[in-house]
Amino acid sequence: MKKTVMVVAAIIENEENEILCALRSPQMSIPNKWEFPGGKVEKGEDIYTALEREIKEELGCEIKAESLFHEYTHEYETFIITLICIKSIIVSQTPTASEHSKLIWLKRENLDSLNWAPADVPAVNILINEK
Repeated sequence: MKKTVMVVAAIIENEENEILCALRSPQMSIPNKWEFPGGKVEKGEDIYTALEREIKEELGCEIKAESLFHEYTHEYETFIITLICIKSIIVSQTPTASEHSKLIWLKRENLDSLNWAPADVPAVNILINEK
C-alpha cells in the first residue's frame, strides 16, 4: 500500500499579478519540475500554520496563509499526495531559493509554459482561467 502525504502549497501573487513558481532541485523527489512552494503538514498542525512554517523554512520569508484555493489528490508511482493550495500574501522579506533550484514570478497566462509536477497541474489550469 502506498503512503499518502498531505502537502500544502502557497499561491502567492505580487503587485504585478504574477504568481510565485518554484523549480524543484535535482536532489528532490520529482526533480526539475515546477511547483507552488510549500511542504508537508506535520502531525497536529493545521494547514495554514503548516504552510506559513514551510515557507519560512524554504523561502526565508513570512507569509499569511489566507484562503483555501484548491485541493487535489494525485497518485505517483511510489506515493499518493493530497495537495492543498492556499492563496497567501507575503508579509515580510523577499522569497529566496534555498531548497529549490530557482524561483520566478509569472503571469497567469504564462504558467503553462513551465514543466509542472503532475499534482500542481490542476491548480495551474484553474489559475490560468481565473480572472
